[in-house]
Amino acid sequence: MNKIFVRVYTAFIVGLTVIGIVMLMASKQPDKTEAVQKNPIHSEEAPKDNPMIVIPAGDFMMGSDNGGVDEQPKRMVFLDTYAIHQFEVMYHEYGEFVAATGHREPLNRYVKDIQFFNHPNQPAIYVSWLDAYEYCKWRGFRLPSEAEWEKAARGAEGLEWPWVEKFEPTFANFKGEADLGVFTMTVGSYEKDKSPYGIYDMSGNIREWVQDWYDDQYYGNAPQKNPLGPERGEMKVLRGSSWRDSLYSGRTTGRLKMIPGYRYEAVGFRCARTVVDIGEGF
Repeated sequence: MNKIFVRVYTAFIVGLTVIGIVMLMASKQPDKTEAVQKNPIHSEEAPKDNPMIVIPAGDFMMGSDNGGVDEQPKRMVFLDTYAIHQFEVMYHEYGEFVAATGHREPLNRYVKDIQFFNHPNQPAIYVSWLDAYEYCKWRGFRLPSEAEWEKAARGAEGLEWPWVEKFEPTFANFKGEADLGVFTMTVGSYEKDKSPYGIYDMSGNIREWVQDWYDDQYYGNAPQKNPLGPERGEMKVLRGSSWRDSLYSGRTTGRLKMIPGYRYEAVGFRCARTVVDIGEGF
């Protein structure tokens, strides 16, 4: 009888200990509610403008010999002058397009926690390549080529990340909670995630559609002046990382492929424009 009592008592103590450990671990986990409350999406900030930043003509280093096979070979590429949005296209901008054209909404009932994605200054997400193409066309712009996107992100110096300093996971909005980016953040929230040309969120926040079809062998045969990608394909290229993706994919040379009709809560875009006269306004 004493042995049975000892066993029951021991099991009871062990159970209490396990419960205590679980509760202690839970208390040490980041508080998502607190992180969300700190998120700038809850601010009363007025809708931002989204100026076009002129990128001067010249050479830059494109690709990497240390990344994926589809990033090789690293080579010098020349681009004519062009301009690109300083920020990812925002929800309030895309809303103007929807209101004027009757195009489908960027958010719908399939997006979980939708209330955390619809601040006017958060990037427009859940848009396909086709949606992005139509938006840029409506604005009188176009999607950037893959080469244009990469130069805007890394500068003529060929930076591995948009910033010069040693990499830190808090510099941009990646997967995880170290940067407090539980969901997408309002554009320009990370001052470190800014390229040499002053372009924001090229590393984190959302992945971005570009114009090019995807080909993992394209870099080996691409022209050195104004490359536009393959003439045809099945997949379009996505650039940058997002709040749902790894730090590694936020490198300026990282590439991802996806079907043009793909829509996701971590995918958006920005527009570009060919510049004939640098003095031309935007």
